[in-house]
Amino acid sequence: MPTANLLDRYQDYRVRRWLAYDERTAGMLPGWRSRVRRRALVIAVAASLVVLFAVGVLCSFDQRWAPVLCLPVLAVFLPAWTVLRIVSQRQDSAPLPALDELEVAQRNTARSVGLTLTQSLAMVPLLYLCFAAAIWPDTSAFRTAYAGGVMLLAALLAGGCAPAMILGWTRPDPDPEP
Repeated sequence: MPTANLLDRYQDYRVRRWLAYDERTAGMLPGWRSRVRRRALVIAVAASLVVLFAVGVLCSFDQRWAPVLCLPVLAVFLPAWTVLRIVSQRQDSAPLPALDELEVAQRNTARSVGLTLTQSLAMVPLLYLCFAAAIWPDTSAFRTAYAGGVMLLAALLAGGCAPAMILGWTRPDPDPEP
């Protein structure tokens, strides 16, 4: 029997870890696994990311109270994101051998959209960071960096969360238990 290479062993480890997590969370939050509830979670995650981006924009206009808004936004985002990942069974990051052909196709499509979204959304704060000092030379470097960082964080989180949000939104309700 040939010795498995490092990548094969790592893939086996990922499958074991994912299956163990899936087994541990399979019975959690049964009331939140319906399509309606998953969609509410997707809306909560998306809204918190939009507000986080808006906080970055407000920071760029020297609104000194705006950074405080990051805390309530994260207080909504983190639980909503965690619950969404649990009820959608983390299929956006599942290893290939753990999924069937249809799930792999859906996951890959969602990941492709997530990458495109990340690249597109990250351009706005990137351009802001590149050109803010050139256009407004008297602005504070700290304010510019903080505002751009918050906007970039929101863009990266949106792209990273997009596959789970897409799968959570589009998947049908789970089959009823007998």
